[in-house]
Amino acid sequence: MEQEQQNLESFLTWAAQLGISDSSAPTNQPQHSPSSCLGSSLCVAHFPHSGGRGLGAVRDLRRGEIVLRVPKSALMTRESVMEDEKLCFAVSRHSCLSSAQVLIVCLLYEMGKGKTSRWHPYLMHLPHTYDILAMFGEFEKRALQVDEAVWVTEKAILKAKSEWKEALALMEDLMFRPQFLTLKAWVWAAATISSRTLHIPWDEAGCLCPVGDLFNYDAPGEESSDIDGLEHLPSNSSIHDPNLLNGGNNIMVDAEQFDSHSQRLTDGGFEEDVNAYCFYARAHYKKGDQVLLCYGTYTNLELLEHYGFLLQENPNDKVFIPLEPAIYFSTSWPMESLYIHHNGKPSFALLAALRLWATPQSKRKSVGHLVYSGSQLSADNEIFITKWLSKICATVLKNLPTSIDEDTLLLNAMHSSQDFFTFMEITKPMSSRDEIYTFLDAHDMKDAHSFTGVILSRKARRSMDRWKLAVQWRLKYKKVLSDCISCCNEILDSFIK
Repeated sequence: MEQEQQNLESFLTWAAQLGISDSSAPTNQPQHSPSSCLGSSLCVAHFPHSGGRGLGAVRDLRRGEIVLRVPKSALMTRESVMEDEKLCFAVSRHSCLSSAQVLIVCLLYEMGKGKTSRWHPYLMHLPHTYDILAMFGEFEKRALQVDEAVWVTEKAILKAKSEWKEALALMEDLMFRPQFLTLKAWVWAAATISSRTLHIPWDEAGCLCPVGDLFNYDAPGEESSDIDGLEHLPSNSSIHDPNLLNGGNNIMVDAEQFDSHSQRLTDGGFEEDVNAYCFYARAHYKKGDQVLLCYGTYTNLELLEHYGFLLQENPNDKVFIPLEPAIYFSTSWPMESLYIHHNGKPSFALLAALRLWATPQSKRKSVGHLVYSGSQLSADNEIFITKWLSKICATVLKNLPTSIDEDTLLLNAMHSSQDFFTFMEITKPMSSRDEIYTFLDAHDMKDAHSFTGVILSRKARRSMDRWKLAVQWRLKYKKVLSDCISCCNEILDSFIK
């Protein structure tokens, strides 16, 4: 622990020497004798219930106040790394690679330099492992249970393998050491790029930002993703945000948060006038509060895919349910707008599509204006679609391998168990422990009759961490369906009264 603290202090001193600063006073020059780049506005702190290590406020902060500057010279980008002539020449011979693939190779190239890399103090503070979906094994993937989530995971795994194979020739040209040529090393570097890069205007691959990537995530408020506002747009309308360019790994905030004088985003961005990445407080913070950053609007599945975590309360989460083809054909709303909100309420588009679908085709044209204004068509129509929606949600829940109660028990065991013996004892009431025994089989523990004193291997512990994330995700998915059934029952009760 003491060594870890010393390493952190060395990193923050190195960052200050590069001109990284949380001072409100602007500076474009590296410091000469600073002990830390933090202390004026921020400090590194541990927040066990909200993201782990993050940045806390050392004083009261006002919304919109600058809290951190990172000079362009401190950013790790393709441009800055390829100042190395050997790397630049090799990359020029592999023009078929994407910008993100090149940045991944650049990261591994710098890792291979060891202490001779100019970013070595920063690289040593990167996580040793991640929990993004591309790192899920077969067991953790199946633990997600829901076809959509399993498919997204399979796609992420296949994408990582494919991009690694495409980049192998470049890495071999650069004579990477064997440990940096492996798929495991590639997926680690890809996860670093996926989860930590920030948007920059001159490179779609983005940048790695020392100290700036210590901010933990804060979801945009419901007002920023209010579907009842966006879904009222005609189907041929489009919404484009220039910040959504870097594979989703960008800083984005509500339109109301623009500075009226400079049109600056409150959370931050690269500012040409000071040649630095600047971060701003997205809210008022009291001394000791965790200072958070909004990366964009994500569902929990998307957070797992790109960042390797999910939120206990995510106002932007959504659940898709199987719909009959006729429902899609009855409306002009795109498929991705037909979902259930995190609170169990159907989206505006899903409700509209169901109302039209339940209307005889010959009458749909005459009632279309009512549907698109959000009006009910009749009591019979509303009762029919409400019963149908409730039944579909109940069917989906029934067909999943485990129930909400079983997942809750399993998750509680994962959170509260200090050892595997306790875990096995807590989960005894489960009607089926097939999933637990599958985990044991996967880690050569199937012949263990007593788990007293059992210590999980590092691989098994990582698998259990990802299993826990899978259980958390599927439990939230099921609770949304359950909440939707409750909403439907309330609506039906109102018609009876």
